[in-house]
Amino acid sequence: MMAEDIQKEGQQPEPEVTETEATQGAAQETADDTPPAEEKQEDLLAKEKDRYLRLFAEFENYKKRTTKERIELFKTAGQDILSAMLPVLDDFDRALTELAKLTDEQTLKGVELIYNKLMSTLKSKGLEQVEVATNDVFDSEHHDAVTQIPAPTPEAKGKVVDVIQKGYKLGDKVIRFPKVVVAQ
Repeated sequence: MMAEDIQKEGQQPEPEVTETEATQGAAQETADDTPPAEEKQEDLLAKEKDRYLRLFAEFENYKKRTTKERIELFKTAGQDILSAMLPVLDDFDRALTELAKLTDEQTLKGVELIYNKLMSTLKSKGLEQVEVATNDVFDSEHHDAVTQIPAPTPEAKGKVVDVIQKGYKLGDKVIRFPKVVVAQ
């Protein structure tokens, strides 16, 4: 009578499902748990995550690179000014050499004080003198050969005979190579 009541209301009775049909339907539901639309969404999500991670890594590398460039710029920011000061230092060296020949020690002391003060100020800004001495082995990557002279002895071949102009570096960068005379 119940089936008749349902049919009277305009609804159809539910067909009875056997046990084998029920297990087959459950197995089919687990196999098709994720419809194709969800798989596409998961693939799209994975692609977007990958894109985001790559973009984030690229931005981090950009920040590191610009920070490094900025630090390098600050280290060499005064290079133009310091390079312009090098001829003044050369003049000071020549003046000190000539004043040492004179007998007036007070003048020599005064000029030495000024020279030392200037050098300490420039050193505090990162300027260093490139050390070159006579009898050092000539290295074309660290020296600028102005002239070559015949070697007075066989041991002197390929060595620095005289330093004509001092070299300077700012931090690790050479801003002027020392000019030397080499024995050939």
